[in-house]
Amino acid sequence: MPTFNQGIPMKHAAEEMVPRPLVYAMFALMLGAVGLVGYAQLSGMPKVGVLAEAPIVQERSVVLLGDRNGAYVVTDTTGTVIAASSDEKSGFIGVVGMVIKRERHTLGLAPDAPVRIARRGNGNISIIDDSSGLTVELIGYGADNVAAFGNLLN
Repeated sequence: MPTFNQGIPMKHAAEEMVPRPLVYAMFALMLGAVGLVGYAQLSGMPKVGVLAEAPIVQERSVVLLGDRNGAYVVTDTTGTVIAASSDEKSGFIGVVGMVIKRERHTLGLAPDAPVRIARRGNGNISIIDDSSGLTVELIGYGADNVAAFGNLLN
């Protein structure tokens, strides 16, 4: 069994947790970041990381219907089922369905209003909920997740 040297007390243990120069460097970094953001806001620099909204070139109105377990089906406006979150590589449909349902619930809106799935001129796919004003640009969600909604336009 290993033994530990318990006879030597730690000298100034509280002072040595984080070296003082490191604390000064952290505050300097924080103040520098706040200063840069403040300068960018006050000088009117353009927001370069903001997505430019391209025009819609193709769209389809669908209804996302879900149950309490998060299983969603996508129907067209006539009620024909065109996809389900239980289909292979379509689980993201259920995720987006729950987001839209939550947004509508928060605003006190009907949960079964149609949403628009749109393909933009730059190739991006968007989900537009006109009833709540929510727009989800499907960027950075992975190819399979974007394809789950992109396939609904074909």
